[in-house]
Amino acid sequence: MIDVAESLTLVLAEAKNFGVEEVPLLIAAGRVLAEDIIADRDYPPFDRVTMDGIAIASSVFIDGIREFKMEAIQAAGQPQVTLTNKKNCIEVMTGAMLPIGTDAVIPYELCDIRSGSAIVNTDMVAAYQNVHRRGVDSKQGEVLIAKDARITPAVIGLLASSGYNKVKVYHLPKIAVCATGDELVPVKAMPLPHQIRQSNSYMLTTALQKDCITASQYHLPDNALLLKEQLTTITAYYDVVLLSGAVSKGKFDYLPRVLNEMGFSEKFHGIAQRPGKPFLFGKMPNGALIFGFPGNPVSTYVCYQLYFRGWLNACLKQQSRPASAFLSKPFTFKPDLTLHLLVNAATERGKVIAHPVETSTSGDLVSLAAANAILTLAKGRDEFGTDEAFSLHWL
Repeated sequence: MIDVAESLTLVLAEAKNFGVEEVPLLIAAGRVLAEDIIADRDYPPFDRVTMDGIAIASSVFIDGIREFKMEAIQAAGQPQVTLTNKKNCIEVMTGAMLPIGTDAVIPYELCDIRSGSAIVNTDMVAAYQNVHRRGVDSKQGEVLIAKDARITPAVIGLLASSGYNKVKVYHLPKIAVCATGDELVPVKAMPLPHQIRQSNSYMLTTALQKDCITASQYHLPDNALLLKEQLTTITAYYDVVLLSGAVSKGKFDYLPRVLNEMGFSEKFHGIAQRPGKPFLFGKMPNGALIFGFPGNPVSTYVCYQLYFRGWLNACLKQQSRPASAFLSKPFTFKPDLTLHLLVNAATERGKVIAHPVETSTSGDLVSLAAANAILTLAKGRDEFGTDEAFSLHWL
């Protein structure tokens, strides 16, 4: 068995670039930019009015004029108009171009409108007040968003305003999710006393969807010949195969033997951790990666979160944000293993507090559903107090 740090290093060493593709803007959210986004013009592209009101030349206001005849209206989306008499004003709407000859906007709330004139009820007017100046946000040709950024809805808005109806993103790996075991039956089926419904494959498939990956699902039998036949086909097509189950020491855990017969290059099989001790990882001759998660749901999900997602983030050049939390109460763990503890974490009195979730075994789906984070307690000690911060991974 190897320790957690060494196993994670081996997994991350297999990170690779799967290339670049161009996708329509409306399906780009959640993807990672593979190009710099360049401003195609100044932002804002003109001096933009930020309040409904009147636009004036501030110099005449300073000279004492408080009543302005309204010459015209400048609406958003209309070509820029010109103030012909600097002692007059132009009505302006939010989002409109600031009219030529004006340099300040006074909101309607500070004006009395009478017989085609605006009487200003304030002595506080400054040049370019209530005006969003051209190019103040960015200049034409500047990088608005650097590549490797995750595309959020706000980024989508900026891309649209910059004229990108398609955008280059990093290609995602093709992934197969394989549940193993003759005890598994479809979700819609009523299990017999010796059977259980498939759950891990649904859990992993939907977890992948959060990273914009649509995976294919397979159910592999506890039969070495059939297992080898199906895995030969699967590993020939997919970049990554996520397997749940058949990696331990049971008489029907054929997966390690079958993979070795197929030329599998094992990086490790077994980590000094709980849950997920029998975790298997390696590579097929064609480069397809194998993540062999233990079959218990908690083990599967913890290994997926800590190892697979770490690998995926490295492939997409995403940095994991370090997080930590304090235990809500002292905790004792005797085995010489790193413990990945299911917790419910929340900010309390200015720091993140992790409340351990009561769980019976690594097959406890109810406890897994109640957790929102994993707190890692490193091996080498038995007692963990409340005055020390430990590594936290949000789910």
